[in-house]
Amino acid sequence: MKGNIMVFEAAGKKLTSEERAIPALKSGEVLIENLYTTICGSDLHTFAGLRKEKTPTVLGHEIVGRIVTLDKDHPGTDMAGNTLSKGDLVTWAIFCCTPQENWLSKGMPQKSEGLFKYGHAQIIAEDAFHGGLSEYCILKEHTCILKIPEGLPLPIAATINCAMATVAGAMRLAGPVEGKNILITGLGLLGNIAAAMSKIAGAKAVIAVDVIDERLEGSKAFGADFSYNSTKETNLTETLANHKIDVVFDMSGSPDAIEMGIESLTIGGTAIWAGAVFKTRKIGIDAEQVIRKLITIKGLHNYNFEDLQYALNFITDHHLHFPFSEVVSKEFPLAEAQEAFEYAIKHRPLRVGIKMNQ
Repeated sequence: MKGNIMVFEAAGKKLTSEERAIPALKSGEVLIENLYTTICGSDLHTFAGLRKEKTPTVLGHEIVGRIVTLDKDHPGTDMAGNTLSKGDLVTWAIFCCTPQENWLSKGMPQKSEGLFKYGHAQIIAEDAFHGGLSEYCILKEHTCILKIPEGLPLPIAATINCAMATVAGAMRLAGPVEGKNILITGLGLLGNIAAAMSKIAGAKAVIAVDVIDERLEGSKAFGADFSYNSTKETNLTETLANHKIDVVFDMSGSPDAIEMGIESLTIGGTAIWAGAVFKTRKIGIDAEQVIRKLITIKGLHNYNFEDLQYALNFITDHHLHFPFSEVVSKEFPLAEAQEAFEYAIKHRPLRVGIKMNQ
């Protein structure tokens, strides 16, 4: 068998198509036919040169696909114990590694030694099928796989193993949000998911802050009760303080937004930072206020297996309750991946989709 991959070499250089032979599976591996990939913000950062990956590489990690073949040494079940068979629709964790008890016991398998990350790995002679901009993906041994119920739209299913699972991790770190006032800074896809998850979890009020009016307007359909444009609102910090914010989720990575969120928290509040995954200026925090207000700050990078399962459960149960079907604003075939990235950078939609065999 052979398959096409779209190769990224460097920022400013166009993606190129290559046909490669699919190697024989190694022990415990699974061959996947990719069906759909959504372009994540981190893909755009790499494409634009804001973050570095070892190149050449195959970008794309928000992937959904069908099983083609399971190696005979694979246990034949997913993380939830469901039997896996040829043709099953599946998602999988963005990372894999040999199980390491010290990191598993901490609930941080994503920080294990020798981690492999799909959509972030360098192409080598016998290992090229490990990203979303490809017709196939080979899942390595110990990859956490979850079977997806039929009927879940592919553009929605593709976001489970990054955006959805990351927000699930943020919710886990925040603890129970029932009856609490939630502030979300950055209403991209992660911010909107956070609004929806907070609403379903019983939040008292969800307050959205962004710099783009269209995103703020769209956040209302995902559960935001109040929305503010930080570039237009006067005395925004005072306004947010009046909301008595219990939890702030920063999904923007903006130092200004992070600082504003900390300042807005009420006594005993918690800040969850998930957006700052690229280099920016250092933030300034009033340490005295953190101490006097008993503020807790937690950072999240990627997610754990529990979060991936939560994400699948959430979107399976609630994808019709919010406009997740509108998240992907435009689709492109794999051969037009370059145009897809250019469109995403120019128009800044929540997501652009790559539909295989379109």
